[in-house]
Amino acid sequence: QVQLVESGGGSVQAGGSLGVSCAASGWKYRINRMGWFRQGPGKEREGVAVIYTAGDTTVYADSVKGRFTISRDSAKNTLYLQMNSLKPEDTAMYYCTAGLAYMAYGPFVAKGYSYWGQGTQVTVSS
Repeated sequence: QVQLVESGGGSVQAGGSLGVSCAASGWKYRINRMGWFRQGPGKEREGVAVIYTAGDTTVYADSVKGRFTISRDSAKNTLYLQMNSLKPEDTAMYYCTAGLAYMAYGPFVAKGYSYWGQGTQVTVSS
């Protein structure tokens, strides 16, 4: 009964900042990576940022590198994504996800993740 619940989405003007959070509960099996994907209108779901639980290694999509920061608080079972210098093209539904160990996929392959939240909407206006 793993649950991932996102929060913190909203509307912001271009150039602004927004932070989103993902509260996780019901852990039973070891998770080796957590991340954020997003899906804009008429687009495929794409990976944004991933953090590996072993060593907190992070991976970012080129489109957000230098602007977004992914982090986690293991004590609170919470995943975060701080988004700065937002652009209109960042507008999307942002999904929190977690993957089990030993899944032979790259960090931005959606089918490599086992658990998903319902998403939180982020809208960036120009």
